[in-house]
Amino acid sequence: MMLFPPAALLLDFGGVLVESPRHQRPLPPDLVQRLHTLTGHAVPVDTIVRDITDGARRYSRWRDDTSRERGPREASHGQVWDEFITVGWPEAARAAVRAEAVSLSYAWAWGDNWTVRDGITEALQAAAAGGIPMVVVSNAISGAAHRDFLASVGLGALFDAELYSDEIGVRKPNPELAWRAADTIGVPIGKCWFVGDMIDRDIACARHAGAGAAILMRSSRTARAVPTSGFEPDVVVDDGYGLRDLLRQAGLH
Repeated sequence: MMLFPPAALLLDFGGVLVESPRHQRPLPPDLVQRLHTLTGHAVPVDTIVRDITDGARRYSRWRDDTSRERGPREASHGQVWDEFITVGWPEAARAAVRAEAVSLSYAWAWGDNWTVRDGITEALQAAAAGGIPMVVVSNAISGAAHRDFLASVGLGALFDAELYSDEIGVRKPNPELAWRAADTIGVPIGKCWFVGDMIDRDIACARHAGAGAAILMRSSRTARAVPTSGFEPDVVVDDGYGLRDLLRQAGLH
């Protein structure tokens, strides 16, 4: 399918800009020890590890469930820890965690195994050279961690803005996230390409928002997710090189 040249790119973080291995990474030991200290040693280390592991699964199921809604809200940092992790802990321990929920979420979210996807640097540089504004539009438990990672690998400066669900208060497929991204750069949503790796979150968000094009970039998550929304992408690409080639085909040189 031939697409019109985009007036802007809205791009997901995980699965589009960044990939992480399929296997679950171990919990950061510093995070576990910090929680043990923060709770006044009232919660044993093995309990902390178990509850974060189990809580992560519950949180993942909640995220999948909200993907079936048109306009889901995002859980606050405090809610994530309160409702998914520290249930059953002494109230004083829960309150201590709640008070540090923002920084704890950052430590939990940071991916030591994150890597920039193949061809993404080239695609972003091609868009930047063509004067195409770009915005990150991502669900995140800690957008600050995502933002710092992109800066650390030299990509952050290429984006005109970065919008993350934990900071905005809504999560994809809620179209509000895409609308706010387009408004931030002053480009009509109908002239934007929306690039994501999940049908029910990204492609559904693009369709709900009225994005000009919905592009699916396959990732390790794409094949595992069973879409229920009924939406289809306009184009499917395999990686950043595919996105770069799509930009060229649309007339961007």
